[in-house]
Amino acid sequence: MSVDARDPDWRSDLRDAFRLERPVQTTPAGTRLRRLIAVTALAVVAVEAINFTTTEAPGYALFIRTFWALVRVIGFLVLMRAVRFGRVGARAFGLILCVTTVFAVARLVEPRSGSLLPRPLIVIGFLVLTALCVGIVWMLYRSEAVHEHLSGRQVRRHIPGWVLTARVCVLAYSALLMVPFLVALGAAFGGERRFDPSITVVILAAWFGLTLLVGVVIALVSFFVVVGHRWARWTVGVISLVVLVAQPVLCWLLLGVDGLLRDGTPLVVTALVALLALHRSRDQPTWIRPPQPREMPHREEQAKSV
Repeated sequence: MSVDARDPDWRSDLRDAFRLERPVQTTPAGTRLRRLIAVTALAVVAVEAINFTTTEAPGYALFIRTFWALVRVIGFLVLMRAVRFGRVGARAFGLILCVTTVFAVARLVEPRSGSLLPRPLIVIGFLVLTALCVGIVWMLYRSEAVHEHLSGRQVRRHIPGWVLTARVCVLAYSALLMVPFLVALGAAFGGERRFDPSITVVILAAWFGLTLLVGVVIALVSFFVVVGHRWARWTVGVISLVVLVAQPVLCWLLLGVDGLLRDGTPLVVTALVALLALHRSRDQPTWIRPPQPREMPHREEQAKSV
């Protein structure tokens, strides 16, 4: 089979890689969604600030968890930009961001001792934040106007939504592993060790090694999932099963049941969504270059010559 030398595929990919993207045309639906995302980011800051300042002796663990929750605000800003530029991947990114944010905030507002429920002001803030996250997910997946807005940009490569969801989920593994590791590190050297120092160091070393290995491997292999390689899908699936089992066990060993619920749940939910996305996207064609308008006449000439 001969390759068209006038417009080879790799040259088109190279041009697309250096092409400056511009925002899509502003629509009322896109504006409403970006405003809702901005309000949600502010709500995250408000809830975390109230919870941290009103907690007696917050400690190192609460500081790490609160700092990570506030870092999620950057994620909401990235989501706003993705919506402004009309990127289809905003759906998958928004879903994972909202789900993990709700679980992350829920594990912080739960009192470590005393009553089962936190203070009423914190409960109200958490319910408002949950409603805002549900609203973002609903607009991303159920609003026809938002769907039209996110479809306004001509995609360079067609990638199914479930494939994008799987990649976004697995890229979050390293962060969801690192945050409880830092909490366990502070607990181990802060007088809250559950095992002998030698055993604790071994468990921490294994946890850190797992975090680094997953972060490096997933960053590389998940791209080949998007491209459509079957071996990459199996590799990502095996890694998801490993972290689905290993991270809750590590949390339980070094942080107890409380750490298992607070730090194990977000990764478990993310891994389950990733496995579901891999299952739903099986046999779906991906990384397909849509026909360009300027390519149509040439293809018609080829069809006539055949």
